[in-house]
This record gives sequence, structure tokens and C-alpha cells, in this order.
Amino acid sequence: MMRETTVFGPIFSRRLGSSLGINLLPQEGKVCNFDCVYCECGWNKDGLGDRTLPTAADVRKALEAKLSACQAAGTPIDSITFSGDGEPTLNPDFPEIIDLTLALRDRYYPSAKVSVLSNATRAGQEPVFRALQKVDNAILKLDAPADAQVALVNRPTGAYHVEDVVRSLLRFQGRFVLQTMFLKGPGWASEQWVEAWMEIVRKVKPREVMVYTIDRETPMKELQKYTVDEMRALVQPLIDEGFIIQIKG
Repeated sequence: MMRETTVFGPIFSRRLGSSLGINLLPQEGKVCNFDCVYCECGWNKDGLGDRTLPTAADVRKALEAKLSACQAAGTPIDSITFSGDGEPTLNPDFPEIIDLTLALRDRYYPSAKVSVLSNATRAGQEPVFRALQKVDNAILKLDAPADAQVALVNRPTGAYHVEDVVRSLLRFQGRFVLQTMFLKGPGWASEQWVEAWMEIVRKVKPREVMVYTIDRETPMKELQKYTVDEMRALVQPLIDEGFIIQIKG
């Protein structure tokens, strides 16, 4: 399972290019309100050893040191990306950290994008929503079109309703990227599932959709991946309608 320091990389991302990662969660553990069957960080129960979250001051120190070193070495950075070991918006300093990251980006790598990979569960909270509006790429997850299907794939803790997430996504007025994992299995990403998901895409109108499948070891071992051609065939109606779809195998 992956465990990341507060600032890590840059690494090559199949979606974002040369990506400098920021982990707002424990360096030796995992904190998430999802327990996805495909998570490369493993199950939540296996990440309980460390519950320490970095503060805004911790992030500022680590990020400035890394950006300065990368700049001195001539290392390219396409994206400064909030990902890490769980859901980044769970860090209570998330809004402040977004502001300081944007300021440091402007100083050291003004052409780099700031991206946030989020499961969108907290996008309806006003401070989180305002922070996500400031970044270049708010990449918000919706893997399934109904609560029962989300329970199968994402295994959320606490109350979760797709309709609440859709309501939050609508507030972005298209200024976000929708990210969806496609998995094979009995009843998973069936034609009916995909059709219902496409109806949500048509409603929330993201500026781009990222469709992808598993690329690393997953905690649920029997998962199967789609090919790029299979995923393209599933989302072809959206492509025909003019949606920008990025498909990654």
C-alpha cells in the first residue's frame, strides 16, 4: 500500500503530467471517509497507526523547501496536486493550505496548475467549496449514480447520498473535472449503471470528465480492469454530445 510524506515527487501522473504531490493526511497512516475497493492506499483499517495531520505551517515549510529545490534543479512541475493517503478536504486547515499553495505556486512555478483530487463529500461545505473554486483543477469523484452502487464501490462512512453530491457539483457551474473509476464485475459499470451515470454528467456539465480504470494493486483482489477501447465505447454517447472525455487505462 502507498504511504506518502507531506510533499512528495514530482512523479509522472497519467492524468496530470509531472505532478508534485501534497498529502494533507498522516505520513504513516490513512484518513478517509471512503474505503474504496480499488484504493491504492489499502483498506482504512490498515492505516490506523498514524492519525497526525500536517498543519498549514507544516505544509508551507515542506512545500517551499521542495519547490525551491526543484526550481534550482530545473525540475519541471506541471501540477501541484493534493492527493495523498485519503481525502484531503478532511484536513481542517484545507482552505488556508490552498491559499498558501497558490501563493507559493505563483512565486516558484507560475505556469503550474494546482489540482485537488477529492471524493466531493465535503464540497457542499462553504469553506471547502470556496477553496475548491480557487484551484485550477478541482477533480471531483463520482464513481456510481446511486447510493447502493456507491456503497458497493466506495464504501462511505457516515451518511452519503448521490443527490447531495450532485447538488454540490451543480454549484461549480461546470468549473470542475469529474473523475470516475470504471471497474468490471457482476453488475458493476453495467450498461444501465453507465447510462444513469451519463445522465448525471449531462446534468452537472463538468468542463472535462476523467474516466479511468485500475492501474495498481487493489485491496479487493478480484477486481478487473477495462480496456481503453471498452471505456470509450461506454462513454461514446457523451463524446458524440461534445463532452471532453479523458480516458486512461
